[in-house]
Amino acid sequence: MNLIVTCLVGLIVGIIAKFLMPGRDPGGWIITMLLGIAGAWVGNFLSLHLGLGGPVGWIGSILGAMLLLLIYRLVRR
Repeated sequence: MNLIVTCLVGLIVGIIAKFLMPGRDPGGWIITMLLGIAGAWVGNFLSLHLGLGGPVGWIGSILGAMLLLLIYRLVRR
């Protein structure tokens, strides 16, 4: 059940990140879901290493996904 919830939350986070950063982005819903899951991980990782505390929640996850999307766009150019 945790895997299903993780995938759904990742999909929602990925959709929000893509919506906030308009432009040409990779893939369909699977890539969007993976972007959201990885964004949550990146947001949590940065939060812990910057001394901001524990889990980052929705905003940190979206910011992490947006950071990954920005890096993808820079590398793709």
